[in-house]
Amino acid sequence: MTKKSFRIKGAGRLTPARTARFTFDGKTYTAYEGDTVASALLANGVHLMGRSFKYHRARGVLSAGAEEPNALIDVARDAARRQPNVRASVQDVFDGAIIRSQNRWPSLSFDTGAINNLLSPFFAAGFYYKTFMWPKEAWAKLYEPIIRRAAGLGVAPKEEDPDHYANRFAHCDVLVAGAGVAGLTAALSAAETGAEVILVDERAEVGGALLFDTSTMIDGRPGYDWAQDVLSRLKAMANVTVLTRTTAFGYYTHNFVGLAERVTDHLPRPGKHLPRERLWQVRAKKVVMATGAIERHMVFANNDRPGIMLASAARTYLNHYGVAVGEKIGVYTAHDSAYEAAIDLKHAGVEIAAIVDCRANPGDAVVSAARALGIEVLTGHCVLDTSGRLRVSSMTVAQNGGNGKRRIAVDALLMSGGWTPSVHLFSQSRGKLKFDKAKDRFLPGLHVQDGVSIGACNGTDDLPALLAEAVAAGGGTLSVSGSSLYGWTGGMIGAAEGAGPETAVKAFVDFQHDVTAKDIRLAVREGMQSIEHIKRFTTNGMASDQGKLSNMHGLAIAAEMLGKDIPEVGLTTFRAPYTPVTYGTLIAHSRGDLFDPARKTPLHDELATQGAEFEDVGNWKRAWYFPRRGEDMHQAVNRECRTARETAGIFDASTLGKIEVVGPDAAKFLNLLYTNAWDTLKPGKCRYGIMTREDGFIYDDGVVGRLAEDRFHVTTTTGGAPRVLAHMEDYLQTEFPDLKVWLTSTTEQWAVIAVQGPKARDIIAPLVEGLDLSNEAFPHMSVAECTVMGVPARLFRVSFTGEIGFEINVPADYGASVWKAIWERGQALGACLYGTETMHVLRAEKGYLIVGQDTDGTVTPDDAGYGWAVSKKKPDFVGIRGLQRPDLIRENRKQLVGLLTKDPTEVLEEGGQIVADPNQPKPMTMLGHVTSAYWSETLGRSIAIALVAGGRARMGETLYVPMKDKTIAVEVTDMVFFDKEGGRIHG
Repeated sequence: MTKKSFRIKGAGRLTPARTARFTFDGKTYTAYEGDTVASALLANGVHLMGRSFKYHRARGVLSAGAEEPNALIDVARDAARRQPNVRASVQDVFDGAIIRSQNRWPSLSFDTGAINNLLSPFFAAGFYYKTFMWPKEAWAKLYEPIIRRAAGLGVAPKEEDPDHYANRFAHCDVLVAGAGVAGLTAALSAAETGAEVILVDERAEVGGALLFDTSTMIDGRPGYDWAQDVLSRLKAMANVTVLTRTTAFGYYTHNFVGLAERVTDHLPRPGKHLPRERLWQVRAKKVVMATGAIERHMVFANNDRPGIMLASAARTYLNHYGVAVGEKIGVYTAHDSAYEAAIDLKHAGVEIAAIVDCRANPGDAVVSAARALGIEVLTGHCVLDTSGRLRVSSMTVAQNGGNGKRRIAVDALLMSGGWTPSVHLFSQSRGKLKFDKAKDRFLPGLHVQDGVSIGACNGTDDLPALLAEAVAAGGGTLSVSGSSLYGWTGGMIGAAEGAGPETAVKAFVDFQHDVTAKDIRLAVREGMQSIEHIKRFTTNGMASDQGKLSNMHGLAIAAEMLGKDIPEVGLTTFRAPYTPVTYGTLIAHSRGDLFDPARKTPLHDELATQGAEFEDVGNWKRAWYFPRRGEDMHQAVNRECRTARETAGIFDASTLGKIEVVGPDAAKFLNLLYTNAWDTLKPGKCRYGIMTREDGFIYDDGVVGRLAEDRFHVTTTTGGAPRVLAHMEDYLQTEFPDLKVWLTSTTEQWAVIAVQGPKARDIIAPLVEGLDLSNEAFPHMSVAECTVMGVPARLFRVSFTGEIGFEINVPADYGASVWKAIWERGQALGACLYGTETMHVLRAEKGYLIVGQDTDGTVTPDDAGYGWAVSKKKPDFVGIRGLQRPDLIRENRKQLVGLLTKDPTEVLEEGGQIVADPNQPKPMTMLGHVTSAYWSETLGRSIAIALVAGGRARMGETLYVPMKDKTIAVEVTDMVFFDKEGGRIHG
């Protein structure tokens, strides 16, 4: 038997010469190239495309765009290439596509989940909040597993995604979102001024409403033809980038817009070199929003049956795809635009059963045009109900307020309740909306970024006014004129909510989540007054379509119940993304080995050659220790510690964060950012600095060298470099913009080789040119610019081990060659290489803290024993007021102290809790915890650093660290375990 086709000969813009074959739930269908899945199925007479989430009601396609809530499908090329929850109305058909319906079992036409529809009286809005509260014990064992199994519509793929995705950054003068009449006009206007323009549209073709509107003429040509001519002109211009199948999904601060481009989802055999999707991150001087408007549905009993759809959708399927959505079609409307759909279908030979208009006095032009074609028009009437199981078969009509009912047979029902401006991007930009009472709609009000809304999304319905508005937005002087056969008028929210007892009526507001008008009313009766509360109580607008169709109806019904105007009820928040974006698009190349890219220092390969074991420190690969044959980690670290103390150790310190702070106000700026003073630091000297947040807690630390009156070399912790630079930039731009200071990240520019130990000077002296390294000429905490082996260098006399030490900074490209020479000298003198584990032990022996390990975000400089680093003379710095809070200067705060175990061989566990009495009843009172703990080969015993309440007042006291199998006694001591006088650091 031959399948019936609903293609209208001579209609649409697709050609039967190019076809594609695909399957839907195992059945094979033929589509035209350019079809969406929805248009192809409709062409084959298939209206049933999905099931709703809660009640599993039969659903068909409702729209022809991204607002589609019903026809969500699973699209696959093969077993590994599968994507759920794709909107059939926007997914292009490609040859070989495997399409499956979702949220049903065992089949779409017979779904056992439909039993929920019969049980719907038990699933009223908010039932989950009430049902799942009792008994408490049932949540984890009963409710949660059931809810998790029921959650979601599609099934997420478990196979690894074989496709690849791309990421691109772009800048432009003007970004135009939307390529309808307004967007095309604005883009051309801007382009002709020479501006760099990016034009994006989520559809495969430009034109917007011109895809279905055949009555509009622009510059003397049919609107669609005009749009294609403008597209050709734009593509020929070097300063214009046109991106179709691209959604502007997010409008962020500083005119930053996220775009998701679908590159190959429409291709039958995409090349392996092409990404499946591409994320564009665009920074625009100006953003022009020409995002159009979304047609509203009508709210009446059983308005969700397959075959019931928006009037504009039916018009799109006819005029662009050449498909009739039925053979006998009814129309229910509160807006003139639905008449145009009926008229177009009538001209195509489709029977229009009746136009039901809930308005008593609609536009004369469209009513006259419809009646002239023999179409029955029932003004002042409403649709009360529909019938049909898997597709609508009739509508029940009555006069507004009347008792008489009339049943009219239809196989499709079109509806239009007016148009809602698409203000999502505008709202994401933090723009403020205003309410248009005359047409019950929100419009863009106050723009807070450099952007402008034009066309239908701005409420501009008149075509000449729209064209003028678009030309002005583009900034050019383009001359363009246009006219439309019918002027759109009217528009209202809702219209008849059905007849009969409210409990028996399902008049759907949110199709995807099965939210009805009575659910909204119930929420208000339950005490919800804010639309945000109503949204969460009913889940209205919380589906993947973000309420594009349901929000305004929900607002109107709630406002009516509350006796308030719509703006008084509030407005839900439109959040990015505008439509769902795949994880693949967002992460692009950040997967597998590239998910968390490893950063390697300029010395990495040389250290690997020497047998280094590496550890991950943030994104960095750092040499952990250097085992020799037969050594385990502890033996290698003990040897490295001993050699560094007795001879010398060489360490790769390249990962230290480095920031160049330059300008006439550099010292003044650092005075404000650090707790200690910098205007007293002379060029050629270094100082250890502590940075606090506003609350007074330690944020970062590091050595800062002053190279000149207006130049500082600032070092930060390895993991702190990006956040410290961002912290500095934040204050420079927002709090101290008058200061003449420039900040530059130089972490990657310098390779840093630290040489520490008694023979450090002997190792580097022959390699350093033009600098006296004696104690008198170059004492501890000095810095100088010099040359090392002819390479420009910055030499710091600093130490993180307590031994005489030097840090040699050379350009990264020369790091390996300089390191080889230093290592050759070091080997000859008995030095060793050491890694981060040895560095930790050596610094702990001297009581030097590590921010983030010995601090936890609640430690002040005084808590750490570094109160000396807080200037008593400076009138202001970031954190000064925080440090004066009573809680931060009270006695018994947790303070950093040293711990020595009573058994010298016992090494504590980092994180171990500390108590005063191990025999106290549980829960014990914890005094603090161990932050660092090591075996010290130098001291021949274990050492530890800990945060202890009132720690400095407990010197000599015995405390306890309860472990799982034993309790360890410890003595509270000073943090400095080795060379308390500090003589070794001066050589």
